[in-house]
Amino acid sequence: MREFITGNQAVVRGALRAGCDYVAGYPITPASSILSDFVRAFAGELGIVVQTEDEIAAIGQCIGAAMAGARALTATSGPGLSLYSENIGLAQMGETPLVIVDCQRMGPATGGATATGDGDVIFARHVTAGGYPLPVLAATDAASAYRLTYEAFNIAERLRTPVIVLSSKDIALTRQTVDLDAISLPPRLARRAAADNGPYAPYAVDRPESSPAFAPIGGLRRVRFTGSIHDERGLLTIDRGKIERKLTHLRDKIAMNAGSLEDVDADLDGRARTLIVSYGVADGAARVAVRLLRRGGTRVSHVTLYSLWPMPVRALRDAVEPGVERIVVPELNIGLYADELRRVFPARPIESIQRYDGGLIAPRTIVDHVVRAESAKRTEAFQPC
Repeated sequence: MREFITGNQAVVRGALRAGCDYVAGYPITPASSILSDFVRAFAGELGIVVQTEDEIAAIGQCIGAAMAGARALTATSGPGLSLYSENIGLAQMGETPLVIVDCQRMGPATGGATATGDGDVIFARHVTAGGYPLPVLAATDAASAYRLTYEAFNIAERLRTPVIVLSSKDIALTRQTVDLDAISLPPRLARRAAADNGPYAPYAVDRPESSPAFAPIGGLRRVRFTGSIHDERGLLTIDRGKIERKLTHLRDKIAMNAGSLEDVDADLDGRARTLIVSYGVADGAARVAVRLLRRGGTRVSHVTLYSLWPMPVRALRDAVEPGVERIVVPELNIGLYADELRRVFPARPIESIQRYDGGLIAPRTIVDHVVRAESAKRTEAFQPC
């Protein structure tokens, strides 16, 4: 059935489909309607929703609920994500499965509450002290907001980690016609439960890339939870070997599963010399631009990134290898993701089309950029020696 819904409504629907049963949040534009929609969704006692006194309390409550066995979500915007930062680190250290939705707006600070932007893409990756990796997904429209919110719960449960889903003001509040029933979703993953008998260590893993079995706080098993460095039993430690094992595990359970976290849509032309890489709200303009360019005879490839971190390096290299000479990145910030791509592809020009005044990038802006560059290259090739 086709419905006319906002990106925020799609987030709520995706979370409910994933089994979300606990939500805590503090109202903040443009994320506020996620909280109010959950109030209505949980009115029949299907779950618990709490409007907290501030963002710090919101994510703290979600961590507690998740460690007690709930499938928890909180939603905010850039200023709220700043306040979440310390507790996201707590969720990392305690290996808490948790979904965080960030409806971005123009920043920094309080920025433009009713203006759009994709300025949190690097902040979301490096939001906590220590630099340990987090899975970060990026919606491009209502349909992907629905799918990625559902997928985020699966990732959180599989890897016992907080997962950030990026949206933006124009995705969050714009209505689109979507058939959610037609969107293919994988099976819902259950949290791996600890065995009922035998010794239990709440943070024991067989391999660094594995995740520990889960027993809820308040259940029959003893579970210790702390933000300080600890051993497999949850006891604070100064043993450097145990410290290294714990921190290596926090890195490797994300980094060594990077391949399975890659989520892209690749529309490739094997003879194209230009690759457009897009994410977030700029992706819609990029898709229209690709159609216009091809209609005008310009060969171009296009990759949409739904997973930003870990960077989907394998998929990007596959898109570049056929002979791409330049990569164009339209983004609603100061060129943040283009800078990261330069580290992966130092030998190729990375061209960032930027807009950060709260407005959107038009398809024609991308078309004109690509055509001008293509024309300049052809002119250069025919210059006499």
